[in-house]
Amino acid sequence: MSEAVLNNILELFYILIGIQLLHTALRILKSSSHQKKYGTALFWILLAATFMIGPYIPNVINGIFILMMGALTLFKQVAIKNIIDVTEQEGEQGAQKYGNKLFIPAVILAVSAIAVSNWTPLGGAIGLGVSSILGLIAAYIVIKPKLKYVLYDSDRLTQQIGTVGILPQFLAALGVLFTVSGVGDVISKGISSILPEGNHLIGATAYILGMVLFTMLMGNAFAAFTVITASIGIPFVIAQGGDPVIAGALAMTGGFCGTLLTPMAANFNTLPVALLEMKKEFGVIKAQAPIAIIMILVHIGLMYVWAF
Repeated sequence: MSEAVLNNILELFYILIGIQLLHTALRILKSSSHQKKYGTALFWILLAATFMIGPYIPNVINGIFILMMGALTLFKQVAIKNIIDVTEQEGEQGAQKYGNKLFIPAVILAVSAIAVSNWTPLGGAIGLGVSSILGLIAAYIVIKPKLKYVLYDSDRLTQQIGTVGILPQFLAALGVLFTVSGVGDVISKGISSILPEGNHLIGATAYILGMVLFTMLMGNAFAAFTVITASIGIPFVIAQGGDPVIAGALAMTGGFCGTLLTPMAANFNTLPVALLEMKKEFGVIKAQAPIAIIMILVHIGLMYVWAF
C-alpha cells in the first residue's frame, strides 16, 4: 500500500475528529447558560480547522490558529459546560442489564488496534481510527443506543479532556524545535563548565537528572532523549566508557520518572483528573511523587554500576 493511500486514509480520520469538534462547538453555541460560550466554541472551531484543513492552508495560518487557542486558554475563556451525562441510577440499570457484555466493545477496540498496528501496513495511527470505528459498531450491536447518546458522550469526553488534549501535539513540535535550534549544544556547553569529566557517578547523576528535568519541562521522555543524550549522555557517560545500550535504556526509563512529576504529561497526570472529576488538580502527581523519587535514585545507582 502506497504512502499516498495511507495518508489519505489518515486524513479521513482527522476529518472525522474535526467534525466531532465542530459538533461540540455547535452545542456550546446553542447553550443559553454558558458564560464563556463564544471563547469556548472558538477554541474548538480553531482546533477542528487544524484537523480538517490544516494541510491545505499556509503554515502561518495554522500557527495563528494555535496562538489564538493558546490565548483563549491563557485568559481562561475555555470552560466545560452543558455536558449530558448518565445518572448513577441509569449506570446501575445498564450494568445490571448488560453485565460483562459492556466490556465487549472495549476489548474489540484494544485487540483490533494491536492487530491493525502490528500485522497490517496501515500503522498505529490508522489502527487507532479503525479500532475506534469497530468498537463503536460493537457498542451498537451490544447496547443498541440511540445515535444522540453517542454524540452526547463524544461531546462529554471532548469537553472533559479539554485543552490538555492538544498538549501531545504541542510537545512533539517543541521537541523538534529544541533539536533543530541547537538547545542540546547550549546545554552541553553549560554542563561542561560545571561538571568534572571522568567522574562516573557525577556523569550518571547528570544524565538521569537531565532526562528527568527535561522530561518534566516537555512532558515527553522521547522528545527529551535526543537533546539530553547529545548534550550530557555522550560526553559525560558514553565518552567516559559507559555502555551506550545500557546507559541509553536507563536514561529513557529514568526520563519516565519525570513524566510522573509534571502536569505537562497530560495523558498521565492531567486527563485522569478531568475524566475522574478529581477535586485536587495535582492529586495524581502527589500520589506518584514518592515512587518517582525513589526510582530516580535507583536509576542513578543502576547506571553507575551497570553502564561502567
